[in-house]
Amino acid sequence: MTVAVVLYTSDLRLHDHPPLRAALRSADAVVPLFVRDDAVAAAGFAAPNRQAFLADCLTELDAGLRHRGGRLVVRAGDVVDQVCRVATEADAAEVHLAAGVSGYALRREERLRRALAAEGRRLRVHDAVVTAVPPGALTPAGSDHFAVFTPYFRHWSRQVPRDVLAAPRGVPVPAHVGSQDIPSSRGLAGVSEGLMAGGEATGRRRLTAWLRSGAADYADRHDDLAGDATSRLSPHLHFGTLSPVEVVRRARERGGPGAEAFVRQLAWRDFHHQVLAARPDAATADYRPRHDRWRTAEAAADEIAAWKEGRTGYPVIDAAMRQLRYEGWMHNRGRLLTACFLTKTLYVDWRVGARHFLDLLVDGDLANNQLNWQWVAGTGTDTRPNRVLNPVRQARRYDPDGAYVHRWVPELAGLAAPAVHEPWTLPADERAGYDYPAPLVELADGLHRFQQARGRA
Repeated sequence: MTVAVVLYTSDLRLHDHPPLRAALRSADAVVPLFVRDDAVAAAGFAAPNRQAFLADCLTELDAGLRHRGGRLVVRAGDVVDQVCRVATEADAAEVHLAAGVSGYALRREERLRRALAAEGRRLRVHDAVVTAVPPGALTPAGSDHFAVFTPYFRHWSRQVPRDVLAAPRGVPVPAHVGSQDIPSSRGLAGVSEGLMAGGEATGRRRLTAWLRSGAADYADRHDDLAGDATSRLSPHLHFGTLSPVEVVRRARERGGPGAEAFVRQLAWRDFHHQVLAARPDAATADYRPRHDRWRTAEAAADEIAAWKEGRTGYPVIDAAMRQLRYEGWMHNRGRLLTACFLTKTLYVDWRVGARHFLDLLVDGDLANNQLNWQWVAGTGTDTRPNRVLNPVRQARRYDPDGAYVHRWVPELAGLAAPAVHEPWTLPADERAGYDYPAPLVELADGLHRFQQARGRA
């Protein structure tokens, strides 16, 4: 009997899974393997919210495999060591893996290739699993990647995604290959109270429901903070419980301006992945240095703490930060506003904010998180690096009746819009009735400091 190993990473699904289908074609049996990688925890990426969501994903993946006559094999330790051990136990000739884009993923792939080759085994890496269009598939003349989204999107839109693969009917797994227990989220400390559930079946239900009832209005309502009209599919795309290829195809089949606007956001995800694949150091270093002399974490410690706690004195900023802490997720417009406030109003290094987001976001994807933070900070791919989003104006536009602020900043619940977005303008006697702080900094002062730092004052 021939055997192949499928190493699951950020692709925790059975539907539209090229590595699994290739393994089933090439061998009589497969070992679906997930390794709880020591390096992920050591690097600080094993955040409680993502660990809880991961536990749901692995539980549903195992259930789907058992429904097909198989099971998920779970190991813990060094990923290369564990893969080689499983391949030896199963006498597997091949290991199948979805291509990654981070520096760590690329190093993992190379280490696996060398270690398996030393044992006479082969590593097969598959594209278009984690992204709809593989990083590196689209390149401009004279460069290895697109640095601006608009031309990338033109090329991306002309691509025809590969066919969507059905989930296999059967997945035979060798009985003698041992497994650890699937991790549980029970008793896991630090998990956000309102965290959403994970797993392939859960993600597929959410996608179907949203395409049916939410996609049509997406173009008009995706920035509506209180309306919460986004798909909330980002955690499922991050963990790969949904295939980006399938999501793009189904959205295009749905059609209409809303679906088209949604597909554009999926293209942004691919764009960031191709940037990081070409420039892995952009995870920690400025993609386009602006020679910023950011205020240090020590000098701005009190302001950073207030930003994290949702006590900046700007209600829309505080509402978004509190949503992040409670749900492990934040509305995209809120992400833009809170990131801009930290980097350009408080003039704090984007890496401080990016780290805090990774500590809490269930969809904390290295490519999207880091490069979106750089886009807002003006050190990334934004063609207008010095743009500043005014949180009061943005709140009036995207939370006109104050419903979003009222939901997350209950101490201002009795204050109607537009005053709820700038409570410090109330007379002193009225302001005293609300347990809410004064602004950390005047917006004009923050803007002046930023412009001076960027040499524009």
